[in-house]
Amino acid sequence: MQAIEAIIKLIFSMILSLSTILAPVDGLITSGGESAYFTQWSEEDKFDIDDYAVVEKEAGEDFVVLNITDVQLNDDEVYGAGGEYSNALITKMVEEYQPDLITLSGDNSWCTMGYLELISLMESFGIPWAPIMGNHDGQGCISEFWAAQKLSEAENCLFEFGPEGMGYGNYIVNVKEGDEYVYTFFMMDTHADAEFVLEDGSTVEGYDHLWYNQQVWYEWAVNGIAAEAGRVVPSTVVFHIPIFEIHEAWEMVSIPSEDNEFGVVAPEYADTVQGGIGELPCPAPVNNGFFDLCKQLGSTNAIVFGHDHYNDAVIPYEGINLVYGVKSGFGSYWDHNLIGGTTLTINSAGDVDVQQHYYDLEENGFNIYND
Repeated sequence: MQAIEAIIKLIFSMILSLSTILAPVDGLITSGGESAYFTQWSEEDKFDIDDYAVVEKEAGEDFVVLNITDVQLNDDEVYGAGGEYSNALITKMVEEYQPDLITLSGDNSWCTMGYLELISLMESFGIPWAPIMGNHDGQGCISEFWAAQKLSEAENCLFEFGPEGMGYGNYIVNVKEGDEYVYTFFMMDTHADAEFVLEDGSTVEGYDHLWYNQQVWYEWAVNGIAAEAGRVVPSTVVFHIPIFEIHEAWEMVSIPSEDNEFGVVAPEYADTVQGGIGELPCPAPVNNGFFDLCKQLGSTNAIVFGHDHYNDAVIPYEGINLVYGVKSGFGSYWDHNLIGGTTLTINSAGDVDVQQHYYDLEENGFNIYND
């Protein structure tokens, strides 16, 4: 009976929202194509910091960012218990942590109505929010362009299409305290799947990663912000598919365990590593060199990603925090003990403190089970 009611709600909502659903399609037709929504960029362009979004930080106060990830509701879940409890969880975290900015590290929804409902929820908080695309964003929707367009239209959403030829949504959010730029968020698209050519000429298929032109853009922006600010500005990079180095980082801090085939945090790292690995990490099968670039430029002190729902590790690795966001919704697969979110607390010096947060489902009245 509950399933039938959810279906009826879905049908009526889609009928009532038809003009909203079709608006990006109309815009695509009248604008002359997707290219009109992207910026044209060259590494020879002069960087202008005024071209990018700014969120103000209160002097002397910490700047709090709440990251949510992999909400990923499909049509059957949006108007059922999955949607109800996902909304309640996100609302509870916003009320508890009072973030200055909310980031979403991908796989935001798996369907058209899920996108509209998530956007409505995020807008209700009146807080700047910055999402990126995951490998499932666009699946179950009219298109990934449609999803990106809906995000770009939302009043409090900072999403921008970004430079053409890099995917959907590569953009910058700067944090400013008075006249000083104290922190930057690089929001980037790791796409979906790809085929890679190995050194021996063979090919391998797997999840994608940041493309070469995205890395050139990142370096251009880091250097451009440094030139404008008079110093290298600390930053976080947010994308969806994990970075390649997550394997070696976890191998460094973990030991074998009978209870977990992927091991547990070794005692000597217990004070610095949070969470753990509950499933095989799924980065791209080849290393694109982005982590080394981050180390070379000296700006990024945290890289946040999602994608693997049973993983919640936070590992300080070679000067950069590698952060699996805690799954924040009840779509797709999930673990009762790994539902919540992640906060990044930034001080005036640009130092970042990462904390994982979890919610007991029974204590919070979430009567939902993962079948």
